Amino acid sequence: MEELEQKPKKDYLLIKLFIGIVVGIILGMVSNAAVINVIQSIKYVLNQVISFMVPLIVLGFIAPAITRMGNRANKMLGVMLALAYFSSVGAALFATIAGYIIIPNLNIASNVSGGKELPEIIFKLDINPVFPVITALFLAICGGVAVVKTKSKYFENLLDELNNIILFLVNNVVVPILPFYIGTTFATLSYEGTIIKSVPVFLIIIIIAIVGHFIWLTLLYSIAGIISKKNPARVFKHYGPAYLTAVGTMSSAATLPVALKCVSKSDALDKDVVNFAIPMGSTIHLCGSVLTETFFVMTISKILYGHLPTVGTMVLFIILLGIFAVGAPGVPGGTVVASLGIIISVLGFNNDGTALILAVFALQDSFGTACNVTGDGALALMLQGIFKKDQKVG
Repeated sequence: MEELEQKPKKDYLLIKLFIGIVVGIILGMVSNAAVINVIQSIKYVLNQVISFMVPLIVLGFIAPAITRMGNRANKMLGVMLALAYFSSVGAALFATIAGYIIIPNLNIASNVSGGKELPEIIFKLDINPVFPVITALFLAICGGVAVVKTKSKYFENLLDELNNIILFLVNNVVVPILPFYIGTTFATLSYEGTIIKSVPVFLIIIIIAIVGHFIWLTLLYSIAGIISKKNPARVFKHYGPAYLTAVGTMSSAATLPVALKCVSKSDALDKDVVNFAIPMGSTIHLCGSVLTETFFVMTISKILYGHLPTVGTMVLFIILLGIFAVGAPGVPGGTVVASLGIIISVLGFNNDGTALILAVFALQDSFGTACNVTGDGALALMLQGIFKKDQKVG
């Protein structure tokens, strides 16, 4: 009965997300500095609420999932890390090959025009998370494994209760405010002129990158279908609200609550696999962002320095980028910010190069994030197949 009630809610959420985007863009176009200041303040507070909840979600979902899986958890953790790394490296290699084929034939101006300056935020309410996301992830893994090894029934039950509490907060606090957060995000982008003025400058490479995302997702889900012997459509068909939320928030972490709700509808995945793989994936699996960054740095190298990086340089960059992607924070632009060091040291970018990659990456960051989030479902399906968990139906 509860299952039947949730479906219309999800469909309604999808509609609200669309409304949030449209209303946000219109508001940004017609607002003056005073109105946009209020919108910015609302966006800031909503972002603080979501940021506060994300580490709790990671802890409240991953630790109980580990205890339920018992001794299989250690193995699953290692496999998940390997899958996330090889997915990111594979996406980067795919982008590199495409870059060497496509970029020499492109003729793109490098002039990125700016828009209006956003005014200073008038009201800030800082709600600091109890701990950072990476700390929550480490605590969830250590705590979950320790409970399994010590066979502590008390803490196992405690973690189950924590899971129920966090699930309640996700459904009743985080998910309801997401359309408003997305709306305010698009309002500020629209006011700045980013959507209207800046996108056309790199429209061609952004479209190429988005097409690349869908090609990579098709490959990932095809592999997942082969490994699990299940139709991958049973997972990805539920990802609509999560994809749209990621486009609006530009953050895998902020999209996590919706992703969990979406994937939980799939009859191809065990609940414990979902609760383990989706929060873990939102932290360490950034295939879409890596694919985009790789293609963009090659394009910018051609524009600013007149040549593409050598094959050897790109191979070294990809290997290191995969490592940085696993540790990148799930926040807007997290991948490119975390990897600025290797962009400078390995590719030899100067200040102009790094500024341009940050600006252009920001234009498509939402779509890269949506690819990251959707790709997590494929990794979950791979884990389902590798560990041959029997799916209980009904």
